[in-house]
Amino acid sequence: MLLELYRGATSLGGPLIEAQLRRRAGRGKEDCLRWRERLGAASVARPEGPLLWLHAASVGESRSLLPLIEALLAQRADLQVLVTTGTVTSAALLHEQLPARARHQFAPVDRPQAWRAFFAHWRPQLGVLVESELWPNLILEARAHDLPLALVNGRMSERSFRRWARLPAIAARLCGGFALCLAQSEADRARLAALGARQALRSGNLKYAAPPLPFDAGEFARLAACIGERPLWLAASTHPGEEALVLEAHRRLADRLPGLLTMIAPRAPGRGDALAADIRRRGLRLAQRSRNEPPDAGCEVYLADTLGELGLFYRLAAIALVGGSLVPHGGQNPLEPARLGCPTLLGRHTHNFAEIAARLVGAGGAQTVADGAELISALSTLLQDRARRARMARQGLAVADAVALAGRETLARLGPLLDGALGPADASA
Repeated sequence: MLLELYRGATSLGGPLIEAQLRRRAGRGKEDCLRWRERLGAASVARPEGPLLWLHAASVGESRSLLPLIEALLAQRADLQVLVTTGTVTSAALLHEQLPARARHQFAPVDRPQAWRAFFAHWRPQLGVLVESELWPNLILEARAHDLPLALVNGRMSERSFRRWARLPAIAARLCGGFALCLAQSEADRARLAALGARQALRSGNLKYAAPPLPFDAGEFARLAACIGERPLWLAASTHPGEEALVLEAHRRLADRLPGLLTMIAPRAPGRGDALAADIRRRGLRLAQRSRNEPPDAGCEVYLADTLGELGLFYRLAAIALVGGSLVPHGGQNPLEPARLGCPTLLGRHTHNFAEIAARLVGAGGAQTVADGAELISALSTLLQDRARRARMARQGLAVADAVALAGRETLARLGPLLDGALGPADASA
């Protein structure tokens, strides 16, 4: 009954949904030229040949798919790939990094009519959803179009599991719609299976298998020359509430560490101007990357408010705090700095990456800081101990190498499903 009510409400809510999308486009939350893709209206023609559709929520999930997409395209010379996501930032990332024979569209909102239009135009042979995209209309309309679905990098938190478990019939109808569920961890696998998922298997986390973040070598050389031998640390992918702790740490450490440079890369670069104003109010000398201001000798805080440059910033920093972990957000991916040999600090809130955070801390590649005071203490010690930082870097790299097999496992598990939907891969590829 609840599922039918949801489908009815989303079916009848077309005018309200369209009005909301227009408002979001006006605020920059949707692409003002492509927002109708969110209603299922394709903006490009379907390519000829077999089409694999992959759907991810945002930037992190999209980046984790890139090695898998490249491997699949290398295996199948006639394969075309469509990737859908829901955010403007992920669209920008994929525009830059998708290989040939792959293209991006914005995912439709979860409305029956939108998904019907999407499937009627694209006619994919197989759909692959990433992590926790259990949208009812998506799954039910895919079934109505006889489209097999797989879930990869599946994630089901304890909180989400408890919520779905209160609706067992709906959960079984949705989770049972996947021909294959590949879960990140054993706990995720068990929860998905308990909710009715068939073929629920553990294959590891695709985010652990992603290649090192890219960077511009010319920009690295230019910034390294500006910074020189100054002690530099990075607060990466910060969320509201964390920047204040970071700036207080800088203020407390500046006298102990002459020339200290603090770099802040907010998770949402659009917050840059507001953060810049706050930094100036605190009396700190600022350089803002989005305005092409160099971190010269007079700069105390370098605000790295650009998109897609974390690979550059992690390579420059002596040590990095991974954001989203000093506030109850759940943390960003700590393997990104570890894979680049950057010693890592993590707050207590790392439940988005609990397994890998625990492995990094246990191996000595990362250190936990509970609050601002512990952040100051850890930075004071590590920025003055090059040997300890080098040891942390080696131990973090060892963990990153050990967990980088998830991509191969996912590819192998998807193989039979791909063969059934698309036909066997060309053995000569």
